[in-house]
Amino acid sequence: MVNTFEKSVSYDAIVIGSGITGGWAAKELCEKGLKTLMLERGRDVRHIKDYPTANLNPWDFEYRLNNTNKESTENPIRSGTSDESDRMFYVSDKEHPYIQHKPFNWIRGYQVGGKSLIWGRQCYRLSDLDFEANIKDGISIDWPIRYKDVSGWYDYVERFIGVSGRHENLPYLPDGCYQPPMELNCIEKHLAASIKKNEEHRLLTIARVANLTRGLTDRGPCQNRNLCTRGCPYGGYFSSNSATIPAAAATGNLTIRPFSVVKEIIYDEKLQKATGVRIIDLNTLEEFEFNARIIFVNASTINTTSILLNSKSSRFPNGIGNDSEQLGHNLMDHHSSSGASGTHEGFKDEYYKGRRPCGFLIPRFRNIGKGEKVDFLRGYNFQGRGEREGWQEKKNNLKGFGATFKDQLTKPGSWSVWMGGWGECLPYFDNKIALSENKKDKWGLPLIEIDFSFRENEHLMMKDIQNTGAIMLEKAGFKDVNTFSYNTPGGATVHEMGTARMGNDPKTSVLNKHNQIHAVRNVFVTDGSCMTSSACQNPSLTYMALTARACDYAVNEMKKGNI
Repeated sequence: MVNTFEKSVSYDAIVIGSGITGGWAAKELCEKGLKTLMLERGRDVRHIKDYPTANLNPWDFEYRLNNTNKESTENPIRSGTSDESDRMFYVSDKEHPYIQHKPFNWIRGYQVGGKSLIWGRQCYRLSDLDFEANIKDGISIDWPIRYKDVSGWYDYVERFIGVSGRHENLPYLPDGCYQPPMELNCIEKHLAASIKKNEEHRLLTIARVANLTRGLTDRGPCQNRNLCTRGCPYGGYFSSNSATIPAAAATGNLTIRPFSVVKEIIYDEKLQKATGVRIIDLNTLEEFEFNARIIFVNASTINTTSILLNSKSSRFPNGIGNDSEQLGHNLMDHHSSSGASGTHEGFKDEYYKGRRPCGFLIPRFRNIGKGEKVDFLRGYNFQGRGEREGWQEKKNNLKGFGATFKDQLTKPGSWSVWMGGWGECLPYFDNKIALSENKKDKWGLPLIEIDFSFRENEHLMMKDIQNTGAIMLEKAGFKDVNTFSYNTPGGATVHEMGTARMGNDPKTSVLNKHNQIHAVRNVFVTDGSCMTSSACQNPSLTYMALTARACDYAVNEMKKGNI
């Protein structure tokens, strides 16, 4: 870490962002011998040292893990996602405003490690069902890659981060390189057996997650505390802080500069390439310029695209690389607000121990080539968990006091299952981000405007999620089955993607098949903004695989003298 910087310094590579993909870019570039500068707009966070709440009990917090009225009022988006235990890893709505044309929950993590400290850790591969979906449906544009182009990079990433899971031999959800799976509890096994018996082409399996069931080098294993978003001092789950940044730092090639708000990428019109990055110091408001041969933009979808849009020149008056006028468009996020729940009267003599940090998965079963007819395109998966009712769930029905009351507190209630559908969002051109023409933030940069909504296809899918969820629970003997739709806005699933999509044709896309800006060969974009469609799987594993792949290509091109 270097804490003082000259006004202009040169490196082999610059990585903008330190989250899941920024950490991977830094690791790969440093390990390939490039002197690399990582720019992070937020504060520094050191693994273990800067996880102050990791080992605290609920009663150690002033408000017992509840948000105050002030917090809820000033930060309605942050307070809906975090509490006292992990609030320090979420961005304040009040301090970092943006413009919503329609409700959109933009959840951010401005610190070294970014949202890798608070992600859901679900790791699923895309298949050719996903990579070929646009061209087969005649929607948007075709992906420039197929599964064979990225399968080896999935292997590479999974082995390094450590993913626990079970092989299921599903062509539309490819298996990976897994540590031993976590175990389903008895009610989940019961539901799995019912689905296997009653629902052809469906199955229930344990989630595939970047939580270690076996130790990996100096990390893990997972302690089953389920306190992941506080930062894990055991390294039981993958984050930039616990894995990729230490690997990059070990090479001696990494420099990290926190408190660095990227203003723009500098483009040289004579050289026809980017020469560096101009930043504003978060605290002093001074401007600095750093130069590099290659630049990886990994600031997380919306921030990445805002940087590209703000990087203007006479060659690129509407943002660097924006010849196609697609930059900022085709914003996507999964919807995960619909589902079903129910209780079961059996298994009263069984329980479980620990707090398993994941639930179960029912992989996609709609529109996978089985000949069924539904009134929407693409599909969804179910993610859920089964558990026994505890005192917190029973508290409104507890009566009495003294020994009788305490006895009720310690007796578990009925088993229940909750499951929600994670569904694909189609790429709509007018779901977009843009830069405000007249409103700026405290650093003098344009506020970001977000205009996003789910459409008829997504709403039809949500109805199907509720119906199929209820039917599966009822067939498994669950009672009091309820369907729900929380009607949460875009952004709530925190899977924002698109806005700088990959494609074969520079006239309709921003990036080529190597995540390289078509017209600026030394700038690469490998976070969620590169996605051409969203599939329904949690996307972070794909981002990481694409990042490792692009780094390999970039360095080879540098060696050939093409960059």
